[in-house]
Amino acid sequence: MNPKTRLLTPGPTPLPEKVRLALAQDMIHHRKAAFQGHMQRVQTGLKELFWTSEPVLPLTCSGSGAMEAAVTNLFQPGDRVLVVEGGKFGQRWRQICERYGLEVEPLQVEWGCGADPAAVAKRLSADGPFQGLLVQASETSTGVLHPIRDLAQALQGHETLLVVDGISAVGVSPCPMDAWGIDCLLTGSQKGLMLPPGMALLSLSQRAWRRVEANPRPPFYFNLLGERQRNAGNQTLYTSPVSHIFGLEACLELVLESGLESLYRSQWALTHMARAGIEAMGLSLLVRDCYTWGLTSVRLPEDIDGQEVLSLAASEYGAVLAGGQDHLKGRIVRLGHMGYVDWGDVLAGLSALGRSCQRLGATIDLQAGLAAGLAAYEHELSTFTLENHTQPLAP
Repeated sequence: MNPKTRLLTPGPTPLPEKVRLALAQDMIHHRKAAFQGHMQRVQTGLKELFWTSEPVLPLTCSGSGAMEAAVTNLFQPGDRVLVVEGGKFGQRWRQICERYGLEVEPLQVEWGCGADPAAVAKRLSADGPFQGLLVQASETSTGVLHPIRDLAQALQGHETLLVVDGISAVGVSPCPMDAWGIDCLLTGSQKGLMLPPGMALLSLSQRAWRRVEANPRPPFYFNLLGERQRNAGNQTLYTSPVSHIFGLEACLELVLESGLESLYRSQWALTHMARAGIEAMGLSLLVRDCYTWGLTSVRLPEDIDGQEVLSLAASEYGAVLAGGQDHLKGRIVRLGHMGYVDWGDVLAGLSALGRSCQRLGATIDLQAGLAAGLAAYEHELSTFTLENHTQPLAP
């Protein structure tokens, strides 16, 4: 019998049954009252998830589309922006900005390390002003969690907008938009939101909206002013992603019924389960300190090919993991544990990873890894407090 397949990548992620059933509902028209009721309920839940009083706009696109929408609405050709470039998706911020004629100043960060708020403050003083600072909350290519709260602190007193790609952070780790002073927060549907790919979500602060309102040439499709106007009537500017809205409504019900603290407690505990298990079995971690929740990157021994590990893990043990990108391809394996994933899934993922490495010649103490992972999970689950991770900026 073939092993049960477990999707343990940093997106797409598994879909809960309630979400799958919601996605299977019959189609309705996106300009009628029934759809507006769904949108109203979704909007209420999204504001809670984003921790904001501002509207959260659904966009029919991937997360990269929301990144492009942020750039084209908030900035104009010739604007100077500082881009934190510490991975594949930091590079994407730079590429989008350059495509639209912005003057990009990269803040180079070693892959596997977090951005230094002091370095940002120094760049602002020495090379500013900048119209924006663009950064990932969670750099998915490495598993780094950039210090968004501290970066916001470094921007205080400047007109620089803080634009945050939360694609693998929203619904995974706390990122309170209003309390931390984030000007633009965006995400995609296929990560912590437990939906198929194809929808993005974006919210702006009031000062970011003023920047959008002053834009003399807003884009046609990604017209956020138009989206905000339609959102006030519980619609979208163009054809709505109706089935995704159904699924999102179900997802928000699941998350908010148990509460955000329960969600974050689980994600935090699963992250420590993965990290402890990996180290105890004899493998090493790419990210030591500023590690993201929901994703763990594993350094492989020099004589082990990451592509072979992925192939064995999937074919022999049913665990679909992700590999590295660019110069990390073949050198790391990324174990995803965000969204609809529990301790049993992570245990299976650790086992598949360890056994695959063993078969390729690595020395692995699998039993020690599994035991350490379970112990870490139980400890963090019982000691987690949300307040330790969501304190707002000092006045």
